[in-house]
Amino acid sequence: MLKISFPFIQVSRIVNASPAALWNLLTDTTRWTEWGPSIQQVQSSHRYIRAGSAGRVKTVLGFWAPFVINEWENQWYWSWRVFNIRATRHRVEAINANCCMLIFEVPFWAGPYALVCSAAAKRISRLVEKSFKPPPVIR
Repeated sequence: MLKISFPFIQVSRIVNASPAALWNLLTDTTRWTEWGPSIQQVQSSHRYIRAGSAGRVKTVLGFWAPFVINEWENQWYWSWRVFNIRATRHRVEAINANCCMLIFEVPFWAGPYALVCSAAAKRISRLVEKSFKPPPVIR
């Protein structure tokens, strides 16, 4: 779903997996190329990003873009600066133990990038739902 929430455009998608499983995928830099349509390679100071993690991504256009994780709240939210410019925010909101909402917030000035985030959200959903096994229900 696309929603304007100035100064951002929000791209959201319900994901049928635990918030922890989604968070794990979003923060694992070795998996960014699986779901990020604009990313070909990643070099990062940490496999699982956290506040202050830094590195660079090779874009599909062939150039390397430096990044730093500038905002961070574990299991819930992270944002980054790319070329020292505020870029996409990434958020996980729990619906219940086995379902959550993935939200990308794209700065309004980068509006067309919302289409890339929409494709990423679809890939993320497919990847995490395929590997997520909900715990058995005990009656």
